Amino acid sequence: MGDFQSATAVARRAGTQDFDVVLDQGWGLEDIPNGGYLLAVLGRAATELAGQTHPHVTAISGSFLQRGAPGPAVVSAEVLRAGRGVTQVRARLSQDGLPRVEALITLGRLSDDDPYWSASKPVALPPLAECPRSPVADQRGGLRIHLLEQVEQYLDPAGLGFLTGNPGGRAELAGWLRLADGSDWDPLSLVLALDCLPPVTYDLGVYGWAPTVQLSAYLRALPAPGPIRLRAAAAELGNGHVDVTVAAWDSKDRLVAQGTQIASVRLPG
Repeated sequence: MGDFQSATAVARRAGTQDFDVVLDQGWGLEDIPNGGYLLAVLGRAATELAGQTHPHVTAISGSFLQRGAPGPAVVSAEVLRAGRGVTQVRARLSQDGLPRVEALITLGRLSDDDPYWSASKPVALPPLAECPRSPVADQRGGLRIHLLEQVEQYLDPAGLGFLTGNPGGRAELAGWLRLADGSDWDPLSLVLALDCLPPVTYDLGVYGWAPTVQLSAYLRALPAPGPIRLRAAAAELGNGHVDVTVAAWDSKDRLVAQGTQIASVRLPG
């Protein structure tokens, strides 16, 4: 299990826009790579094409076609447009000749400046030391969440009623995240962070894996050093799917990333 930089490393094939990558089992659930991790791998390849003119992913939207697996994979990418303000890239991750994830990616240059205007207020949480760290073994299903060995997750105790059979019924979860190796967050690792919290359906008493169908992430600023705070919430659950909206704030209380996704859910009964 490597650190995030090595786990998302890509090696460009000479004379092509294809990249070899080895998907790391340490960044997923059992042998299923995390969706945000896969998007970060695609983003890494896109930054290689965009270069230093536009070094940061600012938006990425991915469709998950088939389940990925740890091991060798190929990212094929193409620059759709290289302008003065942004570079736009299409990228696909394939394994065994089959497409697994397809994404459209916008790259630019982020800063650590404060926003000109913001209505965003960071989620109110107890201090990190008062929030329990999530265990690697899922307390509901017994599955091993390798990702939680790499990312320390400290959930708000007020939202943990689902662990004792008393879910809050708000379809909302929040908590602190920090990288276990002490690395600071950056735009690509924030893409991962937006897909790290447990399924918000747990807070509705609906348990089990909720595989991502589509995930979009928006990166707003370079995060300050330190842990980040996240809040995930849903608006509607039905027809086998749930929507999830996620926001992340850095240690300076600035909104640094936002995400939306649609996930599949198996309803009880």
